Amino acid sequence: MSTDRQSQPGDAAAGIEVTEDFAPFHQRNDIFTRAFWDPAVRSKRTDAFFASYRMEAIPRRGDGFSQRDFALRNAAWLISDIMTDRHADQGRREGFQAPISADTPVAPMQTDATDPAKMSLEIKKVAAFFKADLCGITGVDPRWHYASRIDTRDLSDAPNDLPDGMTSVIVLGHQMDADLVDTYPSALGGAATGREYSHEAAVVMQLAAYIRNLGYEAVPSMNDTALVIPYALKAGLGEYARNQMVITPEFGPRLRFSKIFTSLPLAHDTPRPLGVKAFCDICTKCADACPVKALPFGPPETGGANPSAISGVRKWTSDAEKCFGFWAKLSSDCAICMRVCPFNRDFSKLRHRLWQKLALSRFRRLALWLDRGRGGRRKPATWWESAGSGS
Repeated sequence: MSTDRQSQPGDAAAGIEVTEDFAPFHQRNDIFTRAFWDPAVRSKRTDAFFASYRMEAIPRRGDGFSQRDFALRNAAWLISDIMTDRHADQGRREGFQAPISADTPVAPMQTDATDPAKMSLEIKKVAAFFKADLCGITGVDPRWHYASRIDTRDLSDAPNDLPDGMTSVIVLGHQMDADLVDTYPSALGGAATGREYSHEAAVVMQLAAYIRNLGYEAVPSMNDTALVIPYALKAGLGEYARNQMVITPEFGPRLRFSKIFTSLPLAHDTPRPLGVKAFCDICTKCADACPVKALPFGPPETGGANPSAISGVRKWTSDAEKCFGFWAKLSSDCAICMRVCPFNRDFSKLRHRLWQKLALSRFRRLALWLDRGRGGRRKPATWWESAGSGS
């Protein structure tokens, strides 16, 4: 594994710019982890935010925040929660503060993997079988691994180790429900997030089990172990945007990502620079729509407003404290920036594919003008009404 903190092959094509001030990120500075130990973040509101996922503190304040909205959101998270909590007594909040434990031993005999390109195609076929919407593969890059993880029993630092011999990272994309995303900010919209976390938990565990059955090491991972966005960029799944998300040609920003670290010999994909950055350079719809102005308006910069920003990477960086503070106020996650993004479209439809082609060309200003008026919030009640009518 390379430990060089400076630029690596493929960085430029992926839109990754590392400076001499780069330092690996400590997981304790993740905004969600800080909410448990940092008085600058933790408050009665943040405590109520986490309690709402156990139906212990359910605010009643109108459409999108009723008991049934919270009930659906929390039910959507259930499978992820079961997986996450199963080794809590060991200080492991798996999928978030620790990698997911293996449920399948590595087979003593290895299948033939002398053709990495063929094996990569096989892995992508199996990923699709388990219902991953996207799959890309890149090399292991320790720059993006947490310098340490958190023991959730006492919030002390813990080693962030992987088995020896890991050479590849399989990055999986999981599409979020478009109709629910349109209802953000709401607890109902949060069901779109929870469903994909539960879905990705199953997919990464199943795909990792398949690889282990082939006789190779595989560690399934969600938000734990390493930052997934750089890996998604290097795996060619999309481009980084002003809203801090990866814009994919297939689904725009409307995805969650997971990953698997493996020793299985695999061919690696290459980044796909399409022109998203050039579009984001002239578009500020996400920053304009953010209620707490947590998103940047200017060009990409190095560093951020607080410890939840990684050091030494020139990029668009949100103010995580402002963002999470708004989540705590809602008692649910917010994805307004995803909802209003001009790339949040159904690209299975020809008109949206034509718009995308325009947006990624020198006619991007025309595409931005054509996007005016889109991205409004759908009333959550209309989702329930359409569900009740069977439509």
